[in-house]
Amino acid sequence: MKISLNEIKKYVDIPKDLSTEELIRLIGARLVEVEGSEDWSEKYKGVKIVKVVSCEPIPDTHLHLCQIDCGSKDLVQVVCGAPNVHADMFAAWLAPGCVVPATFETDEPFEIGSRKLRGYESSGMLAAADELALGEDHEGIIEIDPAMPGVKPGASFAEVFDLNDIILDIENKSLTHRPDCFGLVGFAREVAGILGIKFEEPSGLEGREASRPRGSLALSVEIIDSDLCPRYSCAVVDFADAPREKYFTKDDVFLIKADMRPISPIVDLTNILMLKTGQPLHAFDYEKFVRVGGAKEPKIIVRAAKNGEKLELLDGKTIECDENDILITSNDTPVALAGAMGGASTAIDETTNCIILESATFSLYHLRKTQMKHGIFSEAVTRFTKGQPAGQTLAVLSEAVEELGVEPLEVVDYYPAPIEIPPIEVSVADINSLLGTDYSEELIVRTLANVGLMCEKLGAKGLSVKVPYWRTDLHIKEDIIEEVGRLLGYDNIPLSFPTRPFVGARDDPMRILKNRIRDILSDRLNAHEILTYSFVSKALQEKFGEDPKDSYEIVNSISPELQCFRQSLAPSLLEKVQENQKAGYKDFALYEINQVAKKSDGLNNEGVPVMKTNLALAVTGDYYKAKAYYVELMKELGLQAGDPRRAGAGDAHGAPRSGAWGAGSPSDDSWGCAQQDPQHPCGTSQLANSLLRKFKLEGPVAYFEITLDDYLDRSLENKTKNLRFSRFPSVSRDLTIKVSQDTPYEKVYDSLDRGLVKTGLIYKIEPVSIYEPKENLEKTKNLSFHLLLNNPERTLNGDEVSDIMYKITKETCKAVSGEII
Repeated sequence: MKISLNEIKKYVDIPKDLSTEELIRLIGARLVEVEGSEDWSEKYKGVKIVKVVSCEPIPDTHLHLCQIDCGSKDLVQVVCGAPNVHADMFAAWLAPGCVVPATFETDEPFEIGSRKLRGYESSGMLAAADELALGEDHEGIIEIDPAMPGVKPGASFAEVFDLNDIILDIENKSLTHRPDCFGLVGFAREVAGILGIKFEEPSGLEGREASRPRGSLALSVEIIDSDLCPRYSCAVVDFADAPREKYFTKDDVFLIKADMRPISPIVDLTNILMLKTGQPLHAFDYEKFVRVGGAKEPKIIVRAAKNGEKLELLDGKTIECDENDILITSNDTPVALAGAMGGASTAIDETTNCIILESATFSLYHLRKTQMKHGIFSEAVTRFTKGQPAGQTLAVLSEAVEELGVEPLEVVDYYPAPIEIPPIEVSVADINSLLGTDYSEELIVRTLANVGLMCEKLGAKGLSVKVPYWRTDLHIKEDIIEEVGRLLGYDNIPLSFPTRPFVGARDDPMRILKNRIRDILSDRLNAHEILTYSFVSKALQEKFGEDPKDSYEIVNSISPELQCFRQSLAPSLLEKVQENQKAGYKDFALYEINQVAKKSDGLNNEGVPVMKTNLALAVTGDYYKAKAYYVELMKELGLQAGDPRRAGAGDAHGAPRSGAWGAGSPSDDSWGCAQQDPQHPCGTSQLANSLLRKFKLEGPVAYFEITLDDYLDRSLENKTKNLRFSRFPSVSRDLTIKVSQDTPYEKVYDSLDRGLVKTGLIYKIEPVSIYEPKENLEKTKNLSFHLLLNNPERTLNGDEVSDIMYKITKETCKAVSGEII
């Protein structure tokens, strides 16, 4: 967002001893970040306003030989090729030695000189808008309105058009909650408050009402749903006698400073008032509006669009609407996409004699969806999506009618449910206690009054703050306290130690559990933690088999891909597995710890959705590899695999269950598996291949997801488990045991674990593989493990390791009826 410092100074008497750099610093510290500033004063140095005294065509060329009056005694001769140059016009002249403004501060600045063209001496040049960096028009030179104050031969172009200015580049994303600051008046009000200056509200807007119409037209307004459009004001204005000749004026420069382009007198007027007040306006051709509606008595109906309803917009694009769009209709025939863009059927052109001026406010939530769906990012819709207040629609409409200099034929203000903002009560003690300050009541009252927050005393140090219509962000006393701190400067609050006792807060049990899990999975098991969006699309949920109707849908989602708060972590996790596989990674494990919620879980005692903290892990590998991660995690947490209880029968994926290790639904603690081997017990071959195809995965891929809330108490019971460390090197050994095909993996793992516990060593058991031959006549399988052994007191020697391996393998083979191979 671009804002002119000179325009701010028209509303605020900025102290002369305050430097621009300090003002920018204060704005950045107390209101919004200023990304940069641009000084225009040097750019137009030497550019003058001149009058073309004579203009004669040069034979056999498109050129004209002009004599111009630049304010000196003698006329200056200039050769000009613009088709619109003519005698008695005022134009902008770049004298010899001037740098063309469009090339100012570029790598190749172009300096104007004197030279001969077709044998005629030409001094300097008459400039077009694009050469002056004041637009993109190069069809002709700019023609200056001779009636403008200060326009005379030799006058400084920069002074007449107020170009000795500094343009501030505002990072407006942090102003999303402040629709008033998207208008020059609101921004200037904040600057005044920051500087401790009382802001004088513009007389043209404060408390203004539109002049009463003569009632010569029967225009009426109906709002079907006031939630979509709280207020709709409009006026019918006779435009027949309005000036059509387009000069280059200060209004053009005002728009260009704000990074907008001049279009036509009426469109420019609506844009200028929008930039000043933050309130967008739109103009319809009245005759076309009536003709489209096809009724004797024209009626504006504001309603939600119907699915599939089509509308051709001003830019020539035809859109297909849905129920989230809001339409302006003429007797129910769509003529505009409310808040975003007008329709082609009622566009203003050179034949327009009568217009309807619209000043309304619409649901910011619906317009955000409209903006994203149709890709419309105009200045108007940007302001509407911040929630423009209904309180100023009629006042801004009145200002527009007055600027046109005509009496309205009709004015309609439809405001079915006027919004009343209740006062906010706060005490001086509340303010000082929260901010850690010692501000007086007088200072607080004056500071708030500077920005239009008027205070009424309620007795002993109590204040009732009246909230003006433009402050839609103020609701509770903490908002008022924040205003005081912000306007007076948080950096001015004295630094002091808290007066409360320094007692350590109790650590959050869930935080402890999550950190322990991260230590285990990331540091010991080499899994990689990721963080994905908490919001997902309905399409992704359906792909995974979840019902989007059980999700909490985001009212004002910023993207169709972020519509629903997720029910589980697995869909997002599997997407990231696919992205990593696509990047060339083959063997890895990803996990995420985050919150999930679904409607079927209901609400808590505070009336908000029940939130659960889940852990999901996905690994490139089969069921047993994912299970090994789970078993090792439970072991390190001091829990048994399968604790706590798991979900009962009724798998949403249709996969069979087998006690604690059954393949589970993503809505519960679950095991899921997308793989190609139909012999594994975590899903059928058809189902597995289906998941692989849907997520474009290279199988096998397995995952599990558990709800950490269920494990919290049990993990805390084992929180004090002693962890041992050693400064001596570890010894590794590989081990493969041949067992019967029906021998569970856990049985072999647990037997090894019991044997190693007896040694008193620090150890780690890592699963390597499970091998079954294709022609398995013996009905056996080979289980391979990687063991890490460490003595906390000294380095192990070879004989000791051999003795340990002999003992544990002998005990394990006996326990599982296996043999070492």
